[in-house]
Amino acid sequence: MGRRVQACLILLALWSAAQAAEAQSVVRVAVAANFASPLKALAADFEKDTGHKMVLSAGATAKLYAQIKSGAPFDVFLAADDQTPARLEKEGDAVARSRFTYATGKLVLWSALSGTVDAQGEVLKSGNFKHLALAAPKLAPYGAAAIQTLTRLALMDRLQARLVQGESIGQTYSFVASGNAELGFVALSQVYENGRITKGSGWIVPAHLYDPLRQDAVMLVRGSSNPAASALLAFLKTGKTRTVIRSFGYETE
Repeated sequence: MGRRVQACLILLALWSAAQAAEAQSVVRVAVAANFASPLKALAADFEKDTGHKMVLSAGATAKLYAQIKSGAPFDVFLAADDQTPARLEKEGDAVARSRFTYATGKLVLWSALSGTVDAQGEVLKSGNFKHLALAAPKLAPYGAAAIQTLTRLALMDRLQARLVQGESIGQTYSFVASGNAELGFVALSQVYENGRITKGSGWIVPAHLYDPLRQDAVMLVRGSSNPAASALLAFLKTGKTRTVIRSFGYETE
């Protein structure tokens, strides 16, 4: 009986070690909705280059922040701004000096229909639409950028009643793609590929109309001992990865 118990304990120890090794090979990433598609596109290269895998949870930056503060099991946070990761670092939820800008985003006024949005965005002044979608500005930095754009164009008061808000830039894109809103402010990365807007019609909003959308990555405390988390942050800084990120319409440093 003693030998059987000893054998079972050995097997249990080996199983536990295997489970621990498997857990270490996975990085759990909280990613802003605008960067979900690029990160999915990078997942295969990440696994090939490092042997690690990513598990993604996408959403509005403010909601992901709240989940992290509530103890959600994330290792790395890829935000849609630079303030939220800095806040987590200051509050002790992120590893000091692990933060860096992985991409700078661009805002686009977009419609799923060709010919709806002109190259100068004059459709906003014409008023030939019923609904204008944008992400909730208190939850999503791209929504705040949309409000800044309308304000600086002196159109906020005129268009206020037509605004439809999504919880995240992902939901905002769905409003426009489905036709529930004729046009909306979305992330360029959602409609851009190989140097052009690939579907519908759009106006890339000039950068001077909104504050820079610097998107920072940060290691969360939970991921500090996970090699897969360290590997992901290093992977995001490589030239090959940055080339892919730029192909989605972002700028990189």
